[in-house]
Amino acid sequence: MNKTPVFLLNILLCLLNLVAPRLLPAQTPANPPLRWGADAEGGAPFIFPDREDPSRMLGFEVDLVAALAAQLQREPVFVQNQWDGLVPGLRIDNYDIVVNGLEITPDREQEINFSMPYYVTFEQLTVRKDTYDLNSLQDCSGRIVGTLKASLAERILQSHPGIEIRSYDGQITAYEDLALGRLDAVLMDHPIALYYGATNPKLKLVGDPIGEMKYGIGLRKEDTALLHEINRALEELTANGTLRAIYQRWNLWTPRLAAFFNDRQASNVQPEAWQAFLRTNRLERTWQDKLEQYRVKYLPLLLKAAMVTIGLSLSSMILAILFGLLLSLLRLYAMQPFSFLATFYIEAVRGTPLLVQLLFIYYALPQLIGVKLSPVVAAVAGLALNYAAYEAENYRAGILSIPRSQMEAALALGMTRWQALRHVIIPQALRLVIPPVTNDFISLIKDSSVVSVIAMVELTREYQRLAGIDFDYLGLGVVVAVMYFLIGLPFVRLAGWAERKFSLDKRATAPAANP
Repeated sequence: MNKTPVFLLNILLCLLNLVAPRLLPAQTPANPPLRWGADAEGGAPFIFPDREDPSRMLGFEVDLVAALAAQLQREPVFVQNQWDGLVPGLRIDNYDIVVNGLEITPDREQEINFSMPYYVTFEQLTVRKDTYDLNSLQDCSGRIVGTLKASLAERILQSHPGIEIRSYDGQITAYEDLALGRLDAVLMDHPIALYYGATNPKLKLVGDPIGEMKYGIGLRKEDTALLHEINRALEELTANGTLRAIYQRWNLWTPRLAAFFNDRQASNVQPEAWQAFLRTNRLERTWQDKLEQYRVKYLPLLLKAAMVTIGLSLSSMILAILFGLLLSLLRLYAMQPFSFLATFYIEAVRGTPLLVQLLFIYYALPQLIGVKLSPVVAAVAGLALNYAAYEAENYRAGILSIPRSQMEAALALGMTRWQALRHVIIPQALRLVIPPVTNDFISLIKDSSVVSVIAMVELTREYQRLAGIDFDYLGLGVVVAVMYFLIGLPFVRLAGWAERKFSLDKRATAPAANP
C-alpha cells in the first residue's frame, strides 16, 4: 500500500487544525451565572421564602437581581449567607455581588466597591401602640431600643450614649420582642418598619425620618469591569422604568425616592406584591392547616437539611476519632517536640470557642495563606479539628487506665512498643472510651448548627428560615427537636450494643434465691 497519500492527508489535517481557529469566527463562551449573596432569613421586603412554596424566594431585591441579570444576559444564582458575613463572603469569592439592603458607608467602601445607589431610604422609629412619650431618639434616652446588628441604625444608636441597645441577627425577632414588651422601641430601615412594624396591630411608626441611607450592590475591589456593567444596567433599568415598577409593586416608591431618581411622573402600577404579603400575613390558620403545611411543604425541606446535618456529623466525627487517637499517642509516647506540640494543640483548641475556629478557617485562611475552602469542607474541618482535641483526652484517659504491668509484660515477651500498643493497650482502651466518645458524638450533632455562620444550610438554619415565614417558632421547633432526637437515637443504641459486645466484664447475673 502506498503510504504517501495518507501521510500527506495527515499533514493537511494538522495544518487545518492550526489555521482553522484563525479563519473561523471565534465562539463566544456562554455567560457565567451571576452569583449573588444575601440572607434569606432577613425577611421582607428584601428577600424571604414564599409561604406557598418555601423553596422559592420573593422580595424586591429578588426582582431587582432578576431584572439586572436579564439585562446582563446572565442567569441569577442565589447564595445564602448570614447577613453580617456577606462582605467577608464576597471577599473570598463565594459570590459575585451582594444585594441585601447593604448601606453604602465610608468604612465599607474601603473594603469593597459599591454600584450606584439603587434605593434611598431613612431610619424609622417603631413603638408599641400604647406608648405616647417616645417620638424621637432624644426621647429614647434611658430606654431599651432594638436594631439590626452591624447596621447603620446601630451606629446611629451608638452615637446616643444614653440609649441601651439590643442588637439582633434578624429583623423579625426585634419587632416580636417589642410587641412582647422586652424593648421600648425599634429603630430600623423604613422598608423593614413598613413591613413588620406598620402591619403589626400592637405597634405603630412614630417620629420624623431619621438620617438617610443608600443601598448599593457590593462588589470586590478588583471586579471593576463587572462594576461598570452593573452600573450601566442599573441606569438602563432606571431609564426604562423597570426599577420604579419593582418598587411600586412592593409599595416602596416614596417621595424621597422619586426626588432621588428625579421621576415624578404618574404611574398606574399596583402594589400587588405588598397586597399579597398583607393577605398571607393576615390569613388565620388552624392547627389542621399548619399540620398539613408541615407535612407537605416544610417536612421535605427539613429532611433535606437533616441529611446535611447527618453527613456533616458523621464525616466530622470519623476524622475527629482518627486524629484524636493520633494526638493522644503523640502526647503520651512521642519524643519532644512532638509531644509538646500535641499537648499545645489540645489545650489551644479546647480553650477557644468553636465559632471562632470556624470563622478563622473559613474567612481568615484565604486572607492569611490563600487557602480557600468550600463551606462543606470548612465545616467538616472545623468540627473535626475541634472534637479531635476532646477525643484525644478520652483516649489518653483510656490508655492510662490500662495497668502499666501489661505494657511491661508485652515488652518482656519481645514485642516492640508499637506492637504492644497495637495488640494490647489500644484495643482495651477503645472499649473503655466508647461511652464518652458516644456522648461527644451526640454533642457534635447539636454543635453542627454553628456551621450556619459560614454559609451552610443545615437543620437549625432551615428551621430559622422556615419559622420566619409564619413566626411559628413553637410548632416547627417541636418538629426540629424531634428530628434531632431521632438522628442521635440510633447512634446511642449502637453505642450501647458495642459496650455490651466488647465489655470486659462478663459476669452473669446471679440467680434469684429460692424462698
